[in-house]
Amino acid sequence: MTTPTTASAPAPSAAELRRAELAAFLRSRRERITPEQVGLPDTARRRTPGLRREEVAHLASVGITWYTWLEQGRAINVSAGVLDAIARALLMDPTERAHAFTLAGTVDPRAETVCPAVTPTVLRLLKRLEPYPAEVKNARYDVLAHNQAYADVFGDPAELDPEHRNALWMMFMNDRWRVQFLDRDVMLPELLAKYRKAMAEHVAEPAWRAPVDELLAVSPEFRELWERREVAPMVSHVKRYQHPDPEIGLLRLEHRHMWLAPETGAYRVVAYLPADDGTDERLEKLAERAAARETG
Repeated sequence: MTTPTTASAPAPSAAELRRAELAAFLRSRRERITPEQVGLPDTARRRTPGLRREEVAHLASVGITWYTWLEQGRAINVSAGVLDAIARALLMDPTERAHAFTLAGTVDPRAETVCPAVTPTVLRLLKRLEPYPAEVKNARYDVLAHNQAYADVFGDPAELDPEHRNALWMMFMNDRWRVQFLDRDVMLPELLAKYRKAMAEHVAEPAWRAPVDELLAVSPEFRELWERREVAPMVSHVKRYQHPDPEIGLLRLEHRHMWLAPETGAYRVVAYLPADDGTDERLEKLAERAAARETG
């Protein structure tokens, strides 16, 4: 005689788990705040600590039913603007805001412009690496900081719009990079293959989609390479770069990565080291020129 089995409930999806985590996080933030902290009178006895849901809804200018559903983990759309209002109502600090927006799967419109990885210590490291070009990048290949040698060799990213301080954009759309990188035909497919591999865990995130969507719209060259759907690991190799100053000329640079955090796709310092003595000497010459400008 066989014993009937009971079908187990399906495991929750990733989206359901994120909604549940966001709901619990919002409840925890609500319960730690007193009415006095947000300018509300505390006139009635409270059975639970913190604010009531209707008070948060009032402060954030959202419907009480909608906010209740949000704290219940229901499948409702949460716009960036509404989550921003809720985060401000709950007095979230930058770390808490970032956590809430990550759980909601949307981009924070008031995100900190200063990257937490670009600390004074990291900036000192970039300076100490001179005369070798060095930068801080994130997993999306955004250039977050750089030293003077980097600007002298590749051009200053600070002259670009913030959304275009990205290796994808510069390799495809920056006139200097398009001309001066001599192995561009090899570098482009490799860069896109590495970006696609890194993007696999973030495929639905707007911050990762934005540079791809923009380049798909403006660059047939990017579009053709992106549609190959190739992936590749991150490896070091020598890049040949023809400096626009004829007195400097050819630079052969090997890039090396120094990871600033253990997580996958973490921030990293990328240093461009001379692959031969001639390149070393020419980088020293560029550094001497920069020093002369500062003192002159």
